[in-house]
Amino acid sequence: MPAVKGDGMRGLAVFISDIRNCKSKEAEEKRINKELANIRSKFRSDKTLDGYQKKKYVCKLVFIFLLGHDIDFGHMEAVNLLSSNKYTEKQIGYLFISVLVSASSDLMKLVIQSIKNDLASRNPVHITLALQCIANIGNKEMADAFGQEIPKLLVSGDTIDSVKQSAALCLLKLIRNSPDAIAMSEWSSRIIHLLNDQNMGVVTAAMSLLETLAKRNPDEYKGCITLAVSRLSRIVTSSYTDLQDYTYYFVPAPWLSVKLLHLLQNYPPSDAGVKNRLTECIETILNKAQEAPKSKKVQHSNAKNAVLFEAINLIIHMDCDANLLVRACNQLGQFLQHRETNLRYLALESMCLLATSEFSHDTVKKHQETVITSLKTERDVSVRQRAVDLLYAMCDRTNVQEIVSEMLTYLEMADYSIREEMVLKVAILAEKYAVDYTWYVDTILNLIRVAGDYVSEEVWYRVIQIVINRDDVQGYAAKTVFEALQAPACHENMVKVGGYILGEFGNLIAGDPRSSPATQFHLLHSKFHLCSGPTRQLLLSTYIKFVNLFGEIKPEIQEVLKNENNTRNADVEIQQRSIEYLQLSKTATTDVLATVLEEMPPFQERESSILAKLKKKRPDKVNVNLDRHPSSSPILPNATAQKTQEQMMANQSSPVNGGGTSDLLGLSTSPPAEHGANPSSYSGVLIDVLGDLGGDASKNSFSAAAAGGGDSVASGAGGGIDLLAGTVCPEDTFNKFITKNNGILFENDLIQIGIKCEFRQNLGRLCLFYGNKTSFTFVGFLPEIEPDESLTSSLQIQMVPVDVTVEGGAQKQQVINIQCASDFTNIPTLTLHFQYSSVPQKFQMKLPVMLNKFMEAAQMDSSQFFQRWKILSQPGQESQKICKAQNPFNADAIKAKLLGFGLSVLEGIDPHPDNFVSAGIIHTSSHQIGCLLRLEPNKQVQMYRLTIRASKDGAAKRLCDLLETQF
Repeated sequence: MPAVKGDGMRGLAVFISDIRNCKSKEAEEKRINKELANIRSKFRSDKTLDGYQKKKYVCKLVFIFLLGHDIDFGHMEAVNLLSSNKYTEKQIGYLFISVLVSASSDLMKLVIQSIKNDLASRNPVHITLALQCIANIGNKEMADAFGQEIPKLLVSGDTIDSVKQSAALCLLKLIRNSPDAIAMSEWSSRIIHLLNDQNMGVVTAAMSLLETLAKRNPDEYKGCITLAVSRLSRIVTSSYTDLQDYTYYFVPAPWLSVKLLHLLQNYPPSDAGVKNRLTECIETILNKAQEAPKSKKVQHSNAKNAVLFEAINLIIHMDCDANLLVRACNQLGQFLQHRETNLRYLALESMCLLATSEFSHDTVKKHQETVITSLKTERDVSVRQRAVDLLYAMCDRTNVQEIVSEMLTYLEMADYSIREEMVLKVAILAEKYAVDYTWYVDTILNLIRVAGDYVSEEVWYRVIQIVINRDDVQGYAAKTVFEALQAPACHENMVKVGGYILGEFGNLIAGDPRSSPATQFHLLHSKFHLCSGPTRQLLLSTYIKFVNLFGEIKPEIQEVLKNENNTRNADVEIQQRSIEYLQLSKTATTDVLATVLEEMPPFQERESSILAKLKKKRPDKVNVNLDRHPSSSPILPNATAQKTQEQMMANQSSPVNGGGTSDLLGLSTSPPAEHGANPSSYSGVLIDVLGDLGGDASKNSFSAAAAGGGDSVASGAGGGIDLLAGTVCPEDTFNKFITKNNGILFENDLIQIGIKCEFRQNLGRLCLFYGNKTSFTFVGFLPEIEPDESLTSSLQIQMVPVDVTVEGGAQKQQVINIQCASDFTNIPTLTLHFQYSSVPQKFQMKLPVMLNKFMEAAQMDSSQFFQRWKILSQPGQESQKICKAQNPFNADAIKAKLLGFGLSVLEGIDPHPDNFVSAGIIHTSSHQIGCLLRLEPNKQVQMYRLTIRASKDGAAKRLCDLLETQF
């Protein structure tokens, strides 16, 4: 704000001084109320107030508002200031309008007229103030009113440079807030030519606008390539003395350089001349990176490295110049041991991308030892995770054993946050690049031993499939797993693998006295009582397999099967298997047993389930090295059997026709079916890739519909879809996220959107995974949070930008950070825009951000609970609902729902044993809300009474409305 001589507001300075000198909150409020009364009386009674006095009083109102007090008068006086010809008076008027006047105010028409008058004036200061006010308000009404005037102002030859800068940035704000309100097609060529402007400030502002426009309509702005390369060439070849006004610590125009390089990533040049000139620019940037620094200040290195890394990103996007790729890799290698943590992180991340190129892969491998050292010694966990990503990306058949060995060694001491991902990557590398099947079996069993808690079902399913499909490794696998089971502390996943493999191939090692049939059985049964229900079910199937393989231990196995702990087990599956297997062993002849319990046939090969699991966790890091060697084939050959996987599992688990269970290992998920009018070869890869991460996939309506071609998935081929407006059943979509944090949020024939959420106190992080199920590229890809005034003050939402293009069959990840400032009712809505085959698409869906997500469980004893229950007895603090149960009553399921809702389950509190009592605390930035719950089921009539009490009025009702849908 320029200083105006003799224009100091002494009354304002005295008032601010009085406020600062107040000793208490009460004194401050008393002084403010006195001042408000004085200002109100001046505005009402004194009709002769001059512009200076109005400005002073309006400025005081703004200051009081910024202190947190409501202002309900003075708006008309502020609007009157807009007609003043004095800069300071007009400035204060626009400040008040920008801060205090609502977009829906009746005064907005007067404000718009005053802005039009200023835009039509010849005073550049007045024009700039008007543009700043438009950008500050930035609503659709402003876009409709000035959508044509601002572009004219921007491209006009009569407009001075400072006004052009303000116009470009104002237009950028309006386009971001209301992209459909302003038609920019008629201005595109003239905006592109702003890159040739003589003023660097205009070029920088126009570049920000052009970057956004190019993301929305890439084809319309292709003409910017030549001008962007020309401007970049002039910057990188200039000395820092040539652009003194735009040189930052000896680096010429670093912000503009970064924007230009980022824009060119969307438009790889096809013209040979332009391409050569761009190559020269990039080489110049790489050469300057090797020069001695011109300053020791961190700002110099930051600016210099920002341009360098953006240039390397452009090299990776072009992926056609072997010399540039190798030079970029060598440059990044120098940063791997840099003392600055951020540089090490960025270098590792960029080298992950370079490792996917055939030109630079071998160069990246030269840094293998440095990356391994970084993995072992790095203090920052995020850098260690990038090191794991790079080892995974650079791995091939020549170095797989060394890399896998190092990752297994590190896995024992790795951070818990990256262990599961490391396990998946080790399993994928061992399978993809194994040259020896015995090494593969040893690696996976060692993986289970080292990190058994983090080995998902997909990993041990896969090793079983491979062993079954390879005759030459079955005996070795049986021997190795038998030895592994003899360890005193044996992980349950090892018991599962051992039970399955010994049940199929235990006869191959039975000739050794050390692994006789009885020894195998006793070894497995010694683990039986330590295992969970699903593992016991598998072991029972192993025992009936032993009856077929080893007749001499049949009586001993029958004793186990008819044990009351099994035949009367609370787990129906264990009970059923025990009884049916016992009858089968007693009544069936040897031939019948041999037929029913014959060896598993080979599995049909399809996409690795481990790879699908990794896609759920890190979709942006999955394909870094899977397509680099076209000649390399998966470890499994094509299966010869014609049975599906479900039939194979049923063959093992069904002792008699129609009896028994059909899926002992839970492997019965059928291959994803292609669906839709125009099936794509890519769809099979993405179906259920982002499936139900936190529960039973069979309960996920999206997965079920995708696998079976059902109609519960919205078609969405040409317009907007409201996820909660009849496209799918609410119980199967949004309501399931009330007590869960992971799953598929939306899916149709074009796209699949998965979500993974994390909440801690008043902070939350959402990871959205966008999967393109088609073979065409999505362009203009733009997810946005719909504006909601009721949520503006309650939730602070920050979206990390996502790439505007999503290639066919690819997935992109977006992070949304959320901070809860106060309690809220409405749910944030995500709107997704993109173009598919030049047809605009728009989808809307609710994000699973509810009040209970910011709740943490609380523990208390009986006296504390009932004492607080009595305190929370005001009408607004309690909500009660009596409802019909949607599901059969199950104590474990209800506990899981309450825990998933964020509450604790307090045992022994309620005198009635069937009732449930819970407690929790909702965290916001401004306050905490205590919550108590009592759930009283009536099993006879299948009804329940849900009572919630909360320390803040209205919170109990909102929680009760959410939770009643879960039982």
